[in-house]
Order: sequence, then C-alpha cells, then structure tokens
Amino acid sequence: MSETGLRERKRQRMYEAVSDIAVRLFIERGFDAVSVAEVAAAAEISKPTLFRYFPTKEDLVLHRIADHEQEAARVVTAARAEGVTPLPALRRHFLAGLAAADPVTGLNDHPHVRAFYALLYGTPSLVARLYGYLERSEGALADALVDELPDALDARLAAGQIVAVRRILAEENWRRIAEGERVEDVRGDAEAAVERAFAVLAAGLPRLG
Repeated sequence: MSETGLRERKRQRMYEAVSDIAVRLFIERGFDAVSVAEVAAAAEISKPTLFRYFPTKEDLVLHRIADHEQEAARVVTAARAEGVTPLPALRRHFLAGLAAADPVTGLNDHPHVRAFYALLYGTPSLVARLYGYLERSEGALADALVDELPDALDARLAAGQIVAVRRILAEENWRRIAEGERVEDVRGDAEAAVERAFAVLAAGLPRLG
C-alpha cells in the first residue's frame, strides 16, 4: 500500500476511535454534560487536534452516519450501470437493509444502537444538524437523477420526496423499537410499508420507476 493510502487508513482509524470514545461518553453522561476537552483527554489527543478531525462537537456523533449521506445517490448510480431504474433500486436496497437489520433503517434493537439513536434524536443540537445531513443527501441524489430528470428543479423535488420517504420509514421503525417492540414483530409491517411507500413514489414519479 502507498504512503498516501497508509496515511488515509491511519486518519480513518483516528476518526473512528475518537468518535467511538465521544459517543460512549455522551451516552453515559449526556451530550451537554461532556465537554470537548473531556473527549480529547479520553482519546489522549489535544483539543486542537480533535478539532482538526471534528470541527464541531456534533460532528463527533454524526460521523457515525456520515457514510450514509450519499447512500441513495450511490445506489442509483450503481443500479443505472446494471440497467435498473432508480425507484426499484432504492426499494430493493431498503428491503435489503431491513433484512440485514441495518441500523440506518431503524430496524435494529441492539442496546448500543438503541442508545445511539436515543442520543441522536434526544439532543436538540444533533436534531438540528440532521437537517444539513438531509439537505446534502437530497443534493447528491438530485445530481444522480440527472439522466432521468434533466431539469434541476424536477430532480431536486424528486430527491426531496425520496429522502423524506426513507427517513420516515426508518423513523417509524425506530419509534416502535424504542417503545419496546422486537425486531421480528416489526419486520413484516416495515416491509409492507416500504412496498406501499415506493408504490406511491412510483405513481408520482413515473420516469424513475
């Protein structure tokens, strides 16, 4: 592996390690009760070094879901190469996530996953930052839909609807899990909801179906 590749791997390991330490502290004591200085001390790095990796305190948490920011766009792009249109590809991808109990679908009752999402949705500053995450997801997906929807506004409107559907489906699953239902008791309803939601999208966005 090249020196550049080694540096990038080291950088990614640092991201993961510091984020993991921060999330553990936030879950244990509460987001507002833990300072950035305390996170840096626990990670055995300086505060300036921590800020080079994570510009804000909220980024320490949101790093956990950063890889999913452009997920829908990646799914659409990869599916196009296989001759699959966007909505069927996104529907298939979400159903696969449910089958794998991917935390991003909300259908995961592991204690750590539940604690993480309780932290995320229960902290106002993190909820506020999620809006930026959703906007960037919409923008990336709109760019990926340009072959089907060359008009920029049409693409952005479609992307907004798709991102909203994925978010609402995941939040409904998470709500039921947080209220104490088991994954296997929720799975059937979650799969049916995906089918219903994507049918509605396909009816309104026929060029993507």
